[in-house]
Amino acid sequence: MTRNTQVVVIGGGYAGVMAANRLMLRDDVTVTLVNPRPDFVHRVRLHQLVGGSDDAVVAYQDVLAERVRLVVGIVTRIDAAERSVTLAAGGTLGYDYLIYAVGSGSSEPSVPGAAEFAHPISTLEDAQRLRPILDAAPATAAVTVVGAGPTGIETAAELAEQGRRVTLVCGGVLGPYLHTRGRRSVAKRLAKLGVTVIDGSHAKVTAMTRDAVRLADGRELPSEVTVWTAGFGVPDLAVRSGLSVDAVGRLLTDETLTSVDDARIVAAGDSAAPSGLPLRMSCLNAMPLGARAADTVLSRLAGEQPENLRQSSYAQCISLGRSAGIYQFANRSDVAVWLHIDDGMGAWIKEFVCKGIPKHLAAEAHKPGSFKLHRLPGGAAKRLQLLRANHAEAPAAADRAV
Repeated sequence: MTRNTQVVVIGGGYAGVMAANRLMLRDDVTVTLVNPRPDFVHRVRLHQLVGGSDDAVVAYQDVLAERVRLVVGIVTRIDAAERSVTLAAGGTLGYDYLIYAVGSGSSEPSVPGAAEFAHPISTLEDAQRLRPILDAAPATAAVTVVGAGPTGIETAAELAEQGRRVTLVCGGVLGPYLHTRGRRSVAKRLAKLGVTVIDGSHAKVTAMTRDAVRLADGRELPSEVTVWTAGFGVPDLAVRSGLSVDAVGRLLTDETLTSVDDARIVAAGDSAAPSGLPLRMSCLNAMPLGARAADTVLSRLAGEQPENLRQSSYAQCISLGRSAGIYQFANRSDVAVWLHIDDGMGAWIKEFVCKGIPKHLAAEAHKPGSFKLHRLPGGAAKRLQLLRANHAEAPAAADRAV
């Protein structure tokens, strides 16, 4: 009797769940998904949890295939030589293939006082801790949001729409990814909500206290509640396990998402760095990467050469409270273009996307192989062009350093 192929998926977010579900295409594959929580975190709604309009949680039974075994726990080490992972609670899990989808979280703030007095919201637990703090604060309390990427913008807008007195400290430009036209639209909406936006080179936070935020130009902003959304990092599991990573800690892979160290380890989502040229950390990229990682494993099991990564569609979708938003289009280099959809239609698109994510995962659970976004035509040539440019730049950068 032939033994089933054992696949362990570390991480039950967008990429991990997609990969686990897709592997159910084969009856002779047994999948174990290891995740720290018993529920799926709908991360793109965490700012809504903070604002009180959503709990940002979906039951795994609604998005995960029945045949996938869920282990609630934390992996502390990967032993590539033994093909096993060690669990924090004790014991190990063996594997034939491992999918590394540990995701991302807030990077450790280096600003003095931030660790003690600022509240991150990159995880479910972070957002759940912040919610009662905001509920207990007076409606007139000064709230400062540090970081003007999508999470910062969405959090500031969500709280301001409730009548909160919000200041958004950009640390640079508002919405760095956005096109100039899109940025103007977002700034206009934030102003309408009463958000004070502080941008420019002087808008860097240099220190925090319990009730103030200090800027590079010496100003001190009163802040009863400070929310930290500046910067993302990845868990250090790959580093601790002796696997090759990029400067941020993402697992280095080839274009099939296979680890450069071990053909039995495949990465997906925010924690993957294919060819040292990772895709932008986002849900938009996580699910296609999860599907691609599963396809790589399935191809190897079938004795076929896995396909290379390609991505043909890029955009950024940001909510601006419950009644407005922006959908920013981008080119195949993932650079924002002039075209965007904002206001009420932008809010509708954002909500459509948020509702659609669990539906995509559930569809893959019920009919493995139904997800097709990672197979859309186009994107391969542009990816190759970016890789060549990146490889050409590396020696030049080394020469400049010398």
